[in-house]
Amino acid sequence: MRRMAEEIQPTKEQSSWILSWLPSWCPTSASQLKDAEEKMLKSVERPFSRQHVRISNSNYLWTLAFSTRPQPCSLPQPPAQPRSPLVLLHGFGGGLALWAQNLDSLSSSGPVYTLDLLGFGRSSRPEFSTDPEGAEEQFVEALEEWREKVGLEEMVLLGHNLGGYLSAAYTLKYPHRVKHLLLVEPWGFPARPENPQHYTIPVWIRAMGAVMSPFNPLAGLRLAGPLGPMLVQTIRSDFKQKYSSVFDDNTVSDYIYHLNAQTPSGETAFRNMTIPYGWAQRPMLERIGQVQADIPVSFIYGSRSSIDSVSGYALKKTRPDVHITVIRGAGHYVFADQPDDFNQTVLQILAGMEEKKPR
Repeated sequence: MRRMAEEIQPTKEQSSWILSWLPSWCPTSASQLKDAEEKMLKSVERPFSRQHVRISNSNYLWTLAFSTRPQPCSLPQPPAQPRSPLVLLHGFGGGLALWAQNLDSLSSSGPVYTLDLLGFGRSSRPEFSTDPEGAEEQFVEALEEWREKVGLEEMVLLGHNLGGYLSAAYTLKYPHRVKHLLLVEPWGFPARPENPQHYTIPVWIRAMGAVMSPFNPLAGLRLAGPLGPMLVQTIRSDFKQKYSSVFDDNTVSDYIYHLNAQTPSGETAFRNMTIPYGWAQRPMLERIGQVQADIPVSFIYGSRSSIDSVSGYALKKTRPDVHITVIRGAGHYVFADQPDDFNQTVLQILAGMEEKKPR
């Protein structure tokens, strides 16, 4: 593996006067985000390296890397080919430290990488194209440049939410680099229904959507200023329960706040990729069938999620080899709601890949 790029200091992005005013209004900074991430990662026991990986246009992707050394064994073992690296991509509004309950387990059998998507977390926050296809391409090309810089020939790509959508988009463009595609509660697969507002969306949500449509999805968090951290603690109090086995304070909500109180970049790209009420402008279900037949595709859903498994089963109709797992008792953040079951499911999928390798 090539040596990863050195850690660099984030640079301030060019922004409008209102964005330059936000830091003084919002109790956040790049260093506070770094500290919040550090607290999240204290629960991870296995050793890892962390670097900013430089890509083009002075951008960089913040990355954690876990390598696996062979475990001592009293009996001689035949030499085994190393498992393809597993690469984890977070969802909208997330960051790499949200995998805190998964990294130890998933890295126990092979190398694991996780990174902050371009425009999110501690990665650079550039200006994205206002065109949905152009914004998608920027995400995909950033991932491909990252892969080349890190030196991975091929990888198992696992994405949650927006990360699932982008994993599928990457696989469509660079199929020879993807060994297996794992989609965890992926966003952006079905097309918007012809009449999505009829009966299904309450009037107050439609009204709020009309008011907020010119703004980014998380603009309210930043406009709340000093009340932002408390707002996250109140609105997303469920996250404290999701991580209660490792944290008994506001560590997770603080991390989520600092992830999303920074200058919006990936968030703006996401807005440009959507149409009202969160539907994708370029639905992935219309394209996912073009993934090469020799690339296995797996879906993982939570039984209590608002995202149902219809998209996975729709693909399975045309590709019977598609594997679908629904984890009981889990919501949209299935990897945090039921981390042990999620980890076991992913490890079983990875083990199944090893069994199918030619001897």
